[in-house]
Amino acid sequence: MNVWIAIGVTFLGCYAVKLVGLLVPAETLERPLVKRLAALLPVALLAALTAQQTFADGHTLVLDARAAGLAAAAVALLLRAPFLLVVAAAVLVTAATRAVGAG
Repeated sequence: MNVWIAIGVTFLGCYAVKLVGLLVPAETLERPLVKRLAALLPVALLAALTAQQTFADGHTLVLDARAAGLAAAAVALLLRAPFLLVVAAAVLVTAATRAVGAG
């Protein structure tokens, strides 16, 4: 039963956020600061999520095979590789690091 309560609360919360977004006046959304924040916020959130998933294990800071995969992806991005190649490099380096036993 608790799961359904959580689902209902999540549904209502998402609907409320969507409704608030629709009720914001248009002139507020046209301000330069709001436009800049709207452009930068997704990048910041994605970077924070990536860092948290790569370097955290519960409440501890770790440096394992995931960090090697992230480094490989960063190198591939610097070399301007296509997105699928970036993902493949990260996966292969992470798997190889774990197979060797370093992670």
